Amino acid sequence: MHLLRLGPAGQEIPAVDDGGTVHDLRPLTADIDGAFLAADGTAAVRTALAAGTLPVLDDADTLRRGAPVARPTAVICIGQNYAAHAAESGAQPPSAPIVFFKHPNTVVGPDDTVPVPPGAEKLDYEVELGVVIGRRASRLASREEALAHIAGYTVVDDVSERSWQIDESLGQWSKGKCGPAFAPTGPALVPADELDAGGLRLRSWVNGEPRQDSTTADMIFDVATIVQDLSQYMDLEPGDLICTGTPEGVAFSGRFPYLRDGDVVEVEIDGIGRQRHAVRDA
Repeated sequence: MHLLRLGPAGQEIPAVDDGGTVHDLRPLTADIDGAFLAADGTAAVRTALAAGTLPVLDDADTLRRGAPVARPTAVICIGQNYAAHAAESGAQPPSAPIVFFKHPNTVVGPDDTVPVPPGAEKLDYEVELGVVIGRRASRLASREEALAHIAGYTVVDDVSERSWQIDESLGQWSKGKCGPAFAPTGPALVPADELDAGGLRLRSWVNGEPRQDSTTADMIFDVATIVQDLSQYMDLEPGDLICTGTPEGVAFSGRFPYLRDGDVVEVEIDGIGRQRHAVRDA
């Protein structure tokens, strides 16, 4: 079961892809957001599918794919969470999760154009597993509690401007992470109980050429550790999006060029889906 939001930006229709047939979720909810997830909306969707009460969404394959969760109140990111990526960045593996933030308004659809902001010279791509919170999480006591607070998983391209991140953020990173459309998200939200987040393959391509190819088994801190750790320092709200880090193969490594006007980035995680977005001068 893949939860989707389809249609023009700001007018997305909540939907569910159940084995290749896309159903309209508007009889259940106006949108897929924090309130829907907190009310155990996933269970309601399953019940409705089993009862056959959801209409088929006509021409779903012709509609724009939006981010699968609307209006996250926070986009929380984990840095250098794959050992090989830390090494290519010239850093030792961290002893605790490194945390930074992206502005929530960076979240766009998986196929939306990513503009190159004026003055940006080192635009980079980062395929990441996105974790979406389903219930308010505060000071969780165990890994099991952490997993129980996850609604599902999605795909994020953590677009970064490395000069702004490294040279101008003075170690805080967020200046290089918050440009318009710097978080293409989706195509789908897959419920947490339908996916094993511990061994998912992540890949990226630029103009059809392979860049990143790894699995979440190479994470330094796994999903449960990240959610439990974050909950000690902040209250996580339903719909919050956590980006769990990227594997090696980014342009910052020096092995590949930075993104330029006209480049096409594709990022994919097995079991969730693939994004394809162009980079264009603003």
